Amino acid sequence: MDLDDLPRPRPAGAADLAREVLDNLSLYELKERVALLEAEIVRTRKLMDSKESSQSAAAKLFK
Repeated sequence: MDLDDLPRPRPAGAADLAREVLDNLSLYELKERVALLEAEIVRTRKLMDSKESSQSAAAKLFK
């Protein structure tokens, strides 16, 4: 069996984040968490844009 055939481990998703207990976090920790999540959203959107551009270019090539 090739390693590429095995399922890839998935990182913690939004569902896991939504289940985290936040009650014990300080205001500073909550603000830090929001900043990190916002940075991750920006990073994810940039990757999505890149993949959409690649997909569009491929679609034009095979049109």
